[in-house]
Order: sequence, then C-alpha cells, then structure tokens
Amino acid sequence: MAPHPPPAGGTPGAGCDGLTHLRAAGVSLVLALSGGTLPRVVHWGGDLGPLDPAALRDLELARRPQPIGFSVDEPVEISVLPEQSAGWLGTPGLTGNRGGADFSTAFLVHEVLPLPAAGDSREGGGLTVRARDETAALGLGLTVELTPAGLVRQRATLTNLGDTPFALDALQLTLPVPPAATELLDFTGHHLRERSPQRTAFTQGLRVRENRTGRTGYDAAYLLAAGTAGFGNRSGEIWAVHTAWSGNHRTFAERTFHSVSLLGSGELLLSGEVILPPEGSYTSPWQYGAHGEGLDGLSARFHRHLRSRPHHPIGPRPVVVNTWEAVYFDHDLDRLCALADAAAAVGAERFVLDDGWFGARRDDRRALGDWYVSDEVWPGGLRPLTDHVTGLGMEFGLWVEPEMISEDSGLARAHPDWIMATGNRLPGAARSQQVLDLSRPAAFAHVLGRLDALLTEYPVSFLKWDHNRDLVEAGHQPAGRAGVHDQTLAAYRLIDELRSRHPSVEIESCSSGGARVDLEILERTDRVWVSDCIDALERGGIQRWTNLLVPLELMGTHVGSGLAHTTDRRHPLDFRAGTALFGHFGIEWDLTAAGEGERERLAAWVRLYKELRGLLHTGTSVHTDHPDPAYRLHGVVAADRSEALYALVATASSELYPPGPVTLPGLAPDAVYHVRPQPPGDVPDGNAHRWGAELPWWSPRGVRLPGRVLGGPGLQAPVLFPERLALLRATRQ
Repeated sequence: MAPHPPPAGGTPGAGCDGLTHLRAAGVSLVLALSGGTLPRVVHWGGDLGPLDPAALRDLELARRPQPIGFSVDEPVEISVLPEQSAGWLGTPGLTGNRGGADFSTAFLVHEVLPLPAAGDSREGGGLTVRARDETAALGLGLTVELTPAGLVRQRATLTNLGDTPFALDALQLTLPVPPAATELLDFTGHHLRERSPQRTAFTQGLRVRENRTGRTGYDAAYLLAAGTAGFGNRSGEIWAVHTAWSGNHRTFAERTFHSVSLLGSGELLLSGEVILPPEGSYTSPWQYGAHGEGLDGLSARFHRHLRSRPHHPIGPRPVVVNTWEAVYFDHDLDRLCALADAAAAVGAERFVLDDGWFGARRDDRRALGDWYVSDEVWPGGLRPLTDHVTGLGMEFGLWVEPEMISEDSGLARAHPDWIMATGNRLPGAARSQQVLDLSRPAAFAHVLGRLDALLTEYPVSFLKWDHNRDLVEAGHQPAGRAGVHDQTLAAYRLIDELRSRHPSVEIESCSSGGARVDLEILERTDRVWVSDCIDALERGGIQRWTNLLVPLELMGTHVGSGLAHTTDRRHPLDFRAGTALFGHFGIEWDLTAAGEGERERLAAWVRLYKELRGLLHTGTSVHTDHPDPAYRLHGVVAADRSEALYALVATASSELYPPGPVTLPGLAPDAVYHVRPQPPGDVPDGNAHRWGAELPWWSPRGVRLPGRVLGGPGLQAPVLFPERLALLRATRQ
C-alpha cells in the first residue's frame, strides 16, 4: 500500500507523529493517525500515566500487528471505522453502494482538528478528522473524544460528494478490546421483564444483537460488555459499548483468529431507508465506550457523565403519585380528588393523571391522536382537578402518547394518510393503534400544536410520554419508503421543540414500560419509567440492571398495591417501599382503599425518601458479588464516602441457616463507620426474629468498624423470609 500524505492540522493531548494520548478519570485512550489513515486505537483501558513522545512512539511500535500476508502484505491495522482496503475482512464500518459500485472505501485524512479538554490535559479531549475517498466520491467526518468521566464517545458523518445518489446500508463504529476479555454480557427481556442479563463466551466469530422494533426495545443489548473471566460487580476488567439511539440499532462483538477482538454498534438501517443525494449527509448515533474495574466501575462512569450535564435534574426529585393502577380509565372527579387528598396526606409532591382524560378514550382501543380534554368525562375541563391538586401543594402531571394514533379516532378518519404504512396496506394493529408519521410536516405541526395548547392552558409540570407499540412496516405513505430513521429524528424534534416552549416541564420516557431507555432519549427527558411491572421481586432485578447505565434519580420506581397487578403476587409494604426507595420514588396504588395503618407506614417510607434523596441521587451505586444466590446487597455511598445506605434483599430461602456475612462495599478503608439498622426498614423479618432470637448487633447501637473490615470480613446478615429486605445505614465517625 502506498503511504498516505500526513494529515493537516494539529492533534490534542501529548501527541507526536500522528499519535494522540487522551487521559481522564483513570482511563487512557491512545489514537494513531500516521499515514493519513482513519484513527486507530493503540490502547483503550487503564491510565498509562504521562508518556513522552518517544514512549508514545515505542508504544505504537510495540502494539503494531505482525504482517501475515494473506489479505495484504502489510500489517492489518483496523481503524474505528474498519475498511476492507486496509486488509480487514471482518464486519466493515461502512456498507453501501453507488449504483452497485463504490462498495469499498479507502479514506484519506486531510484535516485533524483538536477538541478542547474539559479542564487540564488529564480531563479528556478529543479530535475530529475529515477524510475523503476521491474514487468513491465520499467525505467522512469522524469525532472521537474522551469525556471527563472517562467515557469514549464517537460518531461519524458521511457526505455524498458525487453527482449521483449513494445508498447507505450501514455506518458502524468499533472499539478494540484485548484477548483477555473472554466473556460477554448483554441483555434481553420482554414486557414486564426488561433488561434481563445473559452471559456468553467471547469466542471466535460474530455475535450480533439487532433491534428492529423502532424503539430502543425491551430486548435491546442495552450495554454490550466484554470482560475478563468471571468479572462481577466489583471485580474484573471490563470494556463495554452503548448505542445512544432510540430507533433500530445493531450491536456486535467480533473476534477473529488474527487476535483481533472488537465491540461495535450503529443504527440498523432498513433497506432503502437512507439514500444520500448529492451533497446529502448522514450522521450516526453516538457510540459510548466504558472501561472499568467491575460493573460498578462502568456504572460510575456513565452516572458521572450524566450528572455533569448542564440540564441534568439537580433539585429534589418529587414523590410521585400516578393514577394508572389506582383507577385505570375510571376518571371521576370526586374519586380522583379523594385520591389526591390521600396522596398529599402521605407526603406526595406530584400527582399524575394517566391515560383516559381525552376524546373518546374510555378504554385502550380508541382516540389516540384526539388530544382534546374529554367533554364527556371532564365537562368543566381539567381545571377543577388541577386546582384541587395544586391547592394541596402538589404538582400536576399528564399522560400522553403523541407518536401513536388509533384507527378509531377523529384524527385517523380525517387524515388516514398520516399513518405509517408500506403504501398499499396498513400494518397489523397493536393495542388497536398505529404509528403517526411525525416526519410529515402537517402531522408534526398538529401534534405539537395540541400539546403546546394543553401545556399553555393547564398548570402541567410533568408529562408521562408513552410509546406503546413497535414500529412494524413503518413506511411513509404513499410511496411506502421505510421511515423508522425519519420517525426517530422527528420524535426527538417534537420533544425538543416542546421543551423549548415549556422549559420547566419535565418529561418521562415511558414505552410500554421500559422499552425506550438509552442515552439519546435521556438527552431530552428527565427520567425513564423502568417497567410496567412494579412487583417488587421482579423490579429488584429490572432496577439493578437499568441502574447499570442510568443513575437512580432518573429511574421511575413506584410502590404498588399489596397485590401486584402484573404478576398476582403479594408482598408486604416494607418490601415494596424499600425496593422503590432506590430510584425516583413514587406510588401507584389506590390509597383510598388502603388501611390507616398502611398509609401511616407508607408515610414513614416517604419521609425516609425525602431525608435520603440527596444521598441516593448524588452518591455512587454499589453492589456486592455475594456468594449466596438467595441474598443480594446493594446500596449508595456518598461521593465523599461520609455515609451510605444499603439494602439486604432475600429473594429465596438460603441453603445456610443462618446466612453468612455480607460485605459493605465502597466505604473509605481507614475511616470508622457507625453501622446500624435504618427504620422503617429495620425489621429483620424472618423465623428467628419471629421466635424472639435477635441478631446480636442488630440494634440502634449497631457496631463501629473500619471500612476495610466492613468491606472485607463484613457483618453477619440477619435471617430473612424470602422476598423481604432490610436497610443498613453507615455513617463515618
């Protein structure tokens, strides 16, 4: 291969000879651009410390692969956008063609622009490269950066420089991982069981996770992690990628016999979905890469990144009461006012009116798109209810599903061409609804106008923004061209425009529960609804794995009634409330039917949440690798490690009686902590307790021990019945 001319422009960081070394939060990213090729990752992992130019050159030399002479005679060096022209015969970064030609690229970098670090040189930075392939008549802009939290973030923009259309099939970015990463972790799931973990060996070949639901998806890979053998919550070296995109996407892990291992991702484009006209461009979603020790190390990076955003919610997250499982479609003013009274009495701060307030919406089979307050149910409008709610000192919230349309609706009858379809038939209905094509300017303007009018007329401070069906055969009428890409961008524009007009309104991403949870939807929403299942046993796992990416203050976690509506399982109030405590706490329960004792106990949990939400929503999430599968321990440690709250959860009966000790992770090793049970989660509900046999240290006096003891030998755990929990509070002395 002929040598490429050197790139123009400068490079950030301690770089030389086309080498760039970025450092932040214990991570090093070393990029090579020598020869004018696209950026290649020399190292992504633990901080290498300061490296002078000679050491950088030797590092690049030491990591350069040996030529094997089958695809090309020179070393096969794989860029973040892998190209077959470099000898790479695995998954290409760019797939497309111009009338059957220009299927393979050989980009030459002609400009390198530094991105400033956030702070000093140890706080990340990055670069943007601009490259061309004159033969294929394509331009590429590629941004790679290291955030102050130590996350790698990259995306690419492809531009058609030719005078004929270019059909783009895929634009996928990759990050390399070392051969020591021998296990993969990703996620699957379904409605009511989102983000269920699964592990596989990282063997040779291609492991691909594709989502074609038109939304992030219940069973999305979510985070694809590769780690050393047996990695856990607190152990093992791990590398992971996340695709920040709320539509179709593809995530993959690839290992070849050339000792190459990659993690990659990008938008999954439907056939013919993106055809670039001359001068037309396509920009890929952001890909995030995280490296850390243990899964908690990955989480800390994502949480720190999200919390550093200027628009991240920083005020106290209000206690929410949602009406759905309390009244469903039975919208009666007197009943809802009584529910609001009961909610305010236990300490609620936000009252959300769910589905059923508009048009002819008396069930889930009609009226989506008719965003007018129902004259039948609300002859005086919503003002009597909003006045009552705000008069009690609570905020008022409203449920909407703007991206959908019911076939039985005034809007569908007036504009059947606004429904997404292949052009000659409607997709099969799901929940008696279809998808409203928001890429059509008239449809977009109609929905924006109706939502804007509602937020202008009523004191709405919160929208529960739902999205209750997959996008099946989602095309633009009348031609039927695939439209999931356009729909996703239009949904983003709709939320962005509404937020610009009503900046004080918070928005929750709800999608049949937790089917739209990703970092791009979180750029424009203030929390995610974790799952429609609020059964505390199921929620424990769903919340734990949602928290892998999302900090607790952005996770909607509610206390349901004693009988879970989605599983028909019964749990005591302390288990339900203690589970909901670790998130943005709320209530979804007909409190008017609850007993006085239940409401008093719930009020105690609300008071605890209000006392501790400052800790829960700014601290570091921690999880033990407990050897007993019947017990889990998780918690939150203050950023300065001055205090912590832990939940010990029994999901089944232990083989040990009594169970063994538990460790309290995340504390300062040399500091002494006072550890004691935390009311109202201080009842060690188990047979021994019922018999009067108390755990010796389990009292308000507790114990005072160094952090290295609490995180090492640990404490004897109390005997708990299955599906119970207890809280432990640690305070530095």
